Amino acid sequence: MADELVLNRSGDVATLTLNRPDKHNAITYEMFRNLPEVVREAAEDRAVKVLVVRGAGEKAFASGADISEFERVRANSADARVYNQYVAAAEQAITRLAKPTIAMVRGYCIGGGCGLALACDLRFADTTARFGITPAKLGIVYSLESTKRLVDLVGPAQAKYILMSGQQIDARRAHGIGLVDELHEPAEFEEATLGFARLLCSRSQYSVRAVKHMVGLILAGQVEDDEETRQLRSVAFDTPDFAEGVRAFREKREPRFTMP
Repeated sequence: MADELVLNRSGDVATLTLNRPDKHNAITYEMFRNLPEVVREAAEDRAVKVLVVRGAGEKAFASGADISEFERVRANSADARVYNQYVAAAEQAITRLAKPTIAMVRGYCIGGGCGLALACDLRFADTTARFGITPAKLGIVYSLESTKRLVDLVGPAQAKYILMSGQQIDARRAHGIGLVDELHEPAEFEEATLGFARLLCSRSQYSVRAVKHMVGLILAGQVEDDEETRQLRSVAFDTPDFAEGVRAFREKREPRFTMP
């Protein structure tokens, strides 16, 4: 696990690297199985405010699940059910992390790799990125949760196009349909992505995490405030971040938030 999933921290930003560049970062069964533990490390590190997920090297975020394993780990429906549970748990670990997550995509982002990118809150890509989800090429079915994430981003028609065809789409098209949030030239891509991560770190973490939670509730179907959301809003006025935000506004300076 230490070699294939690498977690590093620089200041407030942690980076989780899928580290199999010689295999275009194809994701193994063990990588899916161990990914929630790595995400949990980022969750429990109070110094971490943002998690960036990326692939090692210049050619791929991740080229998908490691298909060379399929005859061993997905040989039948019983084995596939266990495998699929690990894939779902890996994606859910990213989705359910209270801290914001950014997929940093260059090169191939295919299949299970695209599933991990969809699980992140935001996707930044450079112009070399190519996206594809390929169940129709393998005779398998994408999960409902993963399909919903895609539909929420690009709408039902584009989701059907991507899933039914299994075709790859380039970075500009992915940006145009909403699959990618920011698109950059390769030379500026890394600094743009990490710069945005640092920007999120400079904001009120109470507000940032509340936004993530609220959007999650909306995507799950909630359309009206309830006691939980009203409490989340009202408690904000008792936090040090609110006091500092108002003070900074009045003093015409950038706020210096202290809540972890």
